[in-house]
Amino acid sequence: MTQFRNLLASAAALTLAAGFAVAPASAAPASASAKAVKNIVLVHGAFADGSGWEGVYKILTKDGYAVSIVQNPTTSLAGDVAITKSAIAAASGPVILVGHSYGGVVISESGTDPKVAGLVYVAAFAPDTGESVSSLSANPPPGAVAPPILPPKDGYLLLDRAKFAAAFAADVPPAQAAFMADAQVPWGLEAVGGKVTVPAWKTKHSWYLVTADDRMIPPPAQRAMAKRAGATVVETVGSHAIYLSNPAVVAKLIEDAAEGAGQAK
Repeated sequence: MTQFRNLLASAAALTLAAGFAVAPASAAPASASAKAVKNIVLVHGAFADGSGWEGVYKILTKDGYAVSIVQNPTTSLAGDVAITKSAIAAASGPVILVGHSYGGVVISESGTDPKVAGLVYVAAFAPDTGESVSSLSANPPPGAVAPPILPPKDGYLLLDRAKFAAAFAADVPPAQAAFMADAQVPWGLEAVGGKVTVPAWKTKHSWYLVTADDRMIPPPAQRAMAKRAGATVVETVGSHAIYLSNPAVVAKLIEDAAEGAGQAK
């Protein structure tokens, strides 16, 4: 289907205005401790699993954080939210909730949990009420680069393996990118179409890492979503797989969020 072959690249249509915010949101503050948050929950996105967080995990645990990695099946948004909420419930205290790519939809929906002190979006979708990946991707702008998403099969999407590295992981070592292409997790159309009810970024502090070389979610779309969410923004060179290619920059933003989440807006 043309709609799904153009999926994600069309998110650039979200561009709201030139520039993007670098200050925290002005929405009502979340209930969080004044001390640094020590629990981190990492949520992966589409076509991947939680093992990609290993580099980020090692940095955070070395620095004294308790880290949980959600293995969401990306079959349906409701299912992924349920698994994420279980991880939040298991944490010993306030949580920083981190989402990559489609994982941003998951944390937007599950992050309203009172234990969530802040949200970190890593090259991720940040939908508003009633939005989904599908709706955000419905109107591709002229010239948008289309990710190599194959037509849906049996209700699931995959990326073209031969084009996976260039689109998803251009700055990841070739052998690792090839493995990722062959180890893809099918993305369910029910997850793609899953709509957010009340996005957590409206009431929680949020941070956003924009990846300037992203060929899955265009950087202008990332900046627009970050601006709309009122997120604190950091921009870096890197591909969609920034959590693999540069875990240090991702971990640094997460630690900044953990330090800042308890502060008044």
